[in-house]
Amino acid sequence: MSCLETHGTPRPTGDGALDFNPFDTMAPRAPGEVPAEAKNGARVKAEGVAPRGVYLPNDNIQTPNMRSPDYVQVSTAAAISLGLMGGKMHRCSCTHCLNLLLTYPEGCRANCAYCGLARHREADRDYADRNFIRVDWPAVPMAEIVDIVKRQGKKTSFHRMCISMITHPNSDADTLTVLKTWTDRIDPSDIPVSILSNPTTMNRADVVRLKEMGADMFTVAFDAATPELFERTRGKTVDGPHRWEKYWEVMGHAAEIFGPEKIGVHLIAGMGETEAEMLTIVQKVKDMGGHSHMFSFFPESGSLMDHLPATPRDQWRRVQLGRYLIDYRGVRVDHMRFDDSGRVVDFGLPRAELEGVIDAGIAFRTSGCPGKVAEDVSACDRPYGDSPPSNIASFPFQPNKRDVAKIRRQLNLPKVEA
Repeated sequence: MSCLETHGTPRPTGDGALDFNPFDTMAPRAPGEVPAEAKNGARVKAEGVAPRGVYLPNDNIQTPNMRSPDYVQVSTAAAISLGLMGGKMHRCSCTHCLNLLLTYPEGCRANCAYCGLARHREADRDYADRNFIRVDWPAVPMAEIVDIVKRQGKKTSFHRMCISMITHPNSDADTLTVLKTWTDRIDPSDIPVSILSNPTTMNRADVVRLKEMGADMFTVAFDAATPELFERTRGKTVDGPHRWEKYWEVMGHAAEIFGPEKIGVHLIAGMGETEAEMLTIVQKVKDMGGHSHMFSFFPESGSLMDHLPATPRDQWRRVQLGRYLIDYRGVRVDHMRFDDSGRVVDFGLPRAELEGVIDAGIAFRTSGCPGKVAEDVSACDRPYGDSPPSNIASFPFQPNKRDVAKIRRQLNLPKVEA
């Protein structure tokens, strides 16, 4: 394998854009001051509006005082699939993962630069009204969600449920309560449960307890692929609490407790790392017995990085393909070759075999915890969580021939001589 340099020289593409997001370009803004009257959910708690069933964000009413474990938030796609709100998803009839996000008036106490839920947004938006991975997240009584899924029975579209923790003093205990509320009525062998963890507040005993209570998979959202990017987007630089070393500590506990094929890592491509750096961490996770669940960076409205460019499609397609080959085709990062700016120039696979993987299209689908179709097809399809439907980054459905032809153009691989 060649260089693993953080800094490189991107090439202009035909439309004048760059073919990867360089480190120096992707610096977030510094967070501003939050007025005292807006801190820690002060507006919501002062008004004290009692919740009444499902709350749709930004509904021109005072945000109610909703709190986990009684309430959780669900993605727009999940709310549509549950029948809680109207709407249609482009080329999707449903979503196959029910993502449950813990919620509190105080919100997430972290301040991650790329995230719409970040603490600095207290100044202008109550927590339950903030966008996250491009969409609104309606708040729903947990008991109502379980009632609906139980009533759906074998007809449910959900292949998996995931509890997404946030950085809050009550998050660890409430995750256990939400998990128990689910498993008391929904057999986890019918709909397995994943935990999207918050390592900052967790220790080994917390990981053990989640496994004992029926969680099937444990994932850690590193998001940033290098220590430098992690610090710049999640650590003291943006007044955040997270530490790279702590995340790896909890990841090690998870690998030991949950075992092979039952752990995962979330990563966001295009925040300033090279392709070589990203695929190196993918290999590290694979060697631990896990898989990488990858997003393409998209400038989230209201975040400290909303002024920055989305991940160029050629960079993203190369990383998607490299991740899939490492996770599911036995290729190692040291089989690949990279140029002096860290771009993949050889995927370490015979060209005919590589062409077959591209044609199959699975490498370019949303990556995440597995569902009921195949081990390399994610239940967590996150429809349009990292792109608009007009320029799909992660396909939440099987790409057709026209999609694959577009993917090939975006990959821009050298032609093979006849």
